[in-house]
Formats: sequence, C-alpha cells, structure tokens
Amino acid sequence: MKVYLDNNATTIVDPSVKEVMDPFFVEKYGNPNSLHAYAGETHPHIKTAMEKIYAGIQASREDSVVITSCATESNNWVLKSIYFEYILTGRKNHIIISEVEHPSIIATAKFIESMGCKVTYLPINAEGLIEAQSVRDNITSKTALVSVMWANNETGAVFPVEEIGEICAEYNVLFHTDAVQAIGKLPVSVQQFNVDYLTFSAHKFHGPKGVGALYIKKGREIMPLFHGGSQMGGLRSGTLNVPGIVGMGKAIEQAVDALDFEMSEIREMRDDFEDELLKIKDTFVVTPRNRRTPNTILISFRGIEGESMLWDLNRSGIGASTGSACASEDLEANSVMEAIGADEDLAHTAIRFSLSRYTTQEELDYTLDVVKKAVERLREISSSYAYSPEGHNSGLTAGH
Repeated sequence: MKVYLDNNATTIVDPSVKEVMDPFFVEKYGNPNSLHAYAGETHPHIKTAMEKIYAGIQASREDSVVITSCATESNNWVLKSIYFEYILTGRKNHIIISEVEHPSIIATAKFIESMGCKVTYLPINAEGLIEAQSVRDNITSKTALVSVMWANNETGAVFPVEEIGEICAEYNVLFHTDAVQAIGKLPVSVQQFNVDYLTFSAHKFHGPKGVGALYIKKGREIMPLFHGGSQMGGLRSGTLNVPGIVGMGKAIEQAVDALDFEMSEIREMRDDFEDELLKIKDTFVVTPRNRRTPNTILISFRGIEGESMLWDLNRSGIGASTGSACASEDLEANSVMEAIGADEDLAHTAIRFSLSRYTTQEELDYTLDVVKKAVERLREISSSYAYSPEGHNSGLTAGH
C-alpha cells in the first residue's frame, strides 16, 4: 500500500482543480497582456479566480493580492521590502520574528541582519507556542515589522495571531503572517485579524505547485519585487501564470468549503491515530491538540533517529517527514524540538505525520502497523535507547 502523510510539505492537486487548469495550457494559451482575442479569452477566468482568492482570505476589494510563485518568494519580498523602505532609510532598525519560522523567514531575517537590521527571535514555550506577551515585551519605537506564522509547519501549533495583530496595531508596527499552514485547516480572515501582509502557497491546499500570493492591506507600503512591466499593478512584473492562478482560485474555494470536514472528521481521524501511536512506550507529542491544526502530529520515538524511521516507513510505501520540506536534507536536530528544550536524544527523533482530506482510515491503520514494527526493529538495534519514565520532558505529551 502507498500512503501519503506529508501534506504539510505539499498536497495532491484536487482532480477538479486540474480540470479547470487544463484548458489554459493548449486551448486558451494567450498572454493576458496582449491586445488580441487570444488574450481576451483568459481575462474572465483570471478575474473569477482572483475573486475566489480574495474571498478565500476575506480580503477587501481595496486591499491588494499579488500573485507570486510561492510563499517563500512572498516572505522574502515582505522582509526585504521592509529593509529597503525602513531599515536602509533609517526610519526604523528592528524587526521581530519567532525562532521557529519557516526557513524562508529565518534565512531572510539573518540576511538583512547581516546588512545592519536588528532582529529579535522570539522563543517558543515548552508546548511549542509563541506567547503574545513576548511580542509586546520586545517592541520598541524602532520596530518596523513583526512576522509570526499563523500555524507552525512542523508541530501544527497555532500561534496567537489575533492578539499579536492587536498588539502591533496598538504600537503602530506592521504585522506579517505566513499563513501557509493555516489556509484549508483553519478559518483565515484578514478582516477579522489585524494583518498588514499575509502569504500563502496553493500547493498546501490541493492547488498546483509554483503559485502563491501576497496579501497587502490597503495603504501599506511594499516595494516592487520586479521591474519592467505593468502586471500586478507594477508590483511584480512578468507574464501571469494563468493556469496557476485559475487553479489556485478553485483550490482555495474548495479549501474554504471543506473547512468543516477538516476541523471535524480529519481532526477525529488524527486524534484516534495519535492515541494509538502514544500507546507505544516512550513516545512524545509536541503541543496540545486543541492548540494545533487539525491534521498534524509531530511525534518522537525515544531511541530512534528520525531518518531511520523514515527509511522504514518509505520502504513500506509511507511518506512522512522529519520536519520542514525546505530543510529535508539537513540532518541536524529538529529545530522545534531543540527550541522547546527537548534533550539531545529526543531532538533527533521527531517524525511529522500530516493528513489531508484524502487520507483514509485504512491508510492510517496500515501506517500504525508499520510504525509499531519499525519501532520494535529499530529499538532492538539502538545503542542509545533506554527507558525513561513518562514526563521526562515537561513540554511533551508522553505515551505509556
């Protein structure tokens, strides 16, 4: 059996999404910026897709949503724009991010830090969560931006973006959130929450790879990413990815429509699967369930290297992860596990299982059987495994 449980890395394209994209490769292939009828064939479809994207995050018509290639691009754009507009000009000199942001935020922050920007890296607590008070405690009159993800890609931890947004508004500080792991799993509304910039990628909610977006609240500054054309209001020049835009519009519409299913049926399947995993001796899960996205489990099996477990899973046709796909070739300890203070052994043992609306109970039953056999095999040959009592690390939920 083949089982895909790495949906926080990417998702299958919904067949109906592929269907609406297909005509724009061969039949309706005109460049939208041309003046002839071939271009005109694409315009109504782009308009409809953009309306769906705006509706998917509850953006106002007065706001801007700019199509990008992915959230990594959008995240880079926001932070580098802040550097050029605020830091380089001397208006401000400081930004705040969390220590467990996606690598596209962490690496960009370190880059602008090397260029003279001061960066505060907020810690997470023992449950893998950001505390909003830490944002308030670190804001200064020189803070230009706070960037905190809506939900963590590894643990599924949902951060207090509503409260953080309120704090930023109180101090007149811009707020950006990477919402890649939130759309399709949680209600996302830029009207309800004080968000100045929001980024996401279509391939995280059953849309195509290679297309994402940056939301910009009305009146907020952003420098043009590319120059040389009028596309996207001159903010991101370049020929539009028509099939990608159409596909993302359909995918986000379906993701919003499926939210109730995600937050009930998928959550229940995840919880039952997690209960069974935690029956395995010396297993630990990060972040309480009610503070996580409904599809995600980050679990550690004491005494077993995460890469070794992935090898066994992969041999049995199961796709899972040790964390962020953008850092999948990095064999260092899991950054979230280190951040919560897990000991050296546990920091290398984390495995992420992330479900989707296509996950079946049969697949989870099969995975559980494979995991149990893998744990038994790997612990038998482990030189480091030794039983530790439940509760060895206070930040983790232990199995018996």
